[in-house]
Amino acid sequence: MTRDTEEFTQANRLAWNASAPRHRQSEEWQRQLSGFADPSFSTLDSTVSAVLASNRVDGASVVQIGCNNGRETLSMLALGATHATGIDQSDAFISQAQELRAVSPYGARAGFVCADVYALPEGLEGRFDLALITIGLLNWMPDLPRFLKVAASLLVPGGRLVIYETHPVLDMFEPYAADPHTLRYSYFRTEPFITEEEIVYDGSATGKAPPSYWHFHTMGDIVTGCVKAGLQIVELKEYPHSNREVAYDIYLGNEAQLPLCYTLVAAKS
Repeated sequence: MTRDTEEFTQANRLAWNASAPRHRQSEEWQRQLSGFADPSFSTLDSTVSAVLASNRVDGASVVQIGCNNGRETLSMLALGATHATGIDQSDAFISQAQELRAVSPYGARAGFVCADVYALPEGLEGRFDLALITIGLLNWMPDLPRFLKVAASLLVPGGRLVIYETHPVLDMFEPYAADPHTLRYSYFRTEPFITEEEIVYDGSATGKAPPSYWHFHTMGDIVTGCVKAGLQIVELKEYPHSNREVAYDIYLGNEAQLPLCYTLVAAKS
């Protein structure tokens, strides 16, 4: 399959827009809509909250690339960020982010930008002390090195990129298979995974959606991409807990435990 970055990106945008109504119907959306009225409310778990705190989120100007409905962007304000910007290509999810922003006491300190990350509007480069990337975003990126260069460009000198992602090893397994513990896919897969189902993470039944493309990147791809983008690796830590769809919980608590997620911190020189 030969497709360019723009075609993959636009296809994924359509799939996310088609999935947005399902997210609005969930109990989690209602929890967020009421929760963000509380200034201490956060959807960030203890792992990434601790990493953000140790990388000076308090008092920082922050950006989240691929912010979805803005829940994590707004959560960084509860951790002490002075201003938070969320970027996402899905106008449907940016609309939801604006709804959450409207109920948050920190709303005046947040902003959301609807844009293709490969073609960001002017005025964002070199503005942020800290950039956040969370679960699954890297796999929606067809051109990882180019994406990481964009991420690095948003940071001030000395700024830090924090990545909290699902571990690439998990994409070797198929949790819905008859034997979910047998290796199913190569770690060095080059073709994207393709689905025509709504994109949901809570295990609920899905409907049909435009095709979306999930691209595989090895840990080597990610680390090397950061370095080539002008970032210095500060820390890479792997964890045994899952931050992915509930189907992947079957890989928890094994004697021979897989790495299920990781945090990576990289600094701009």
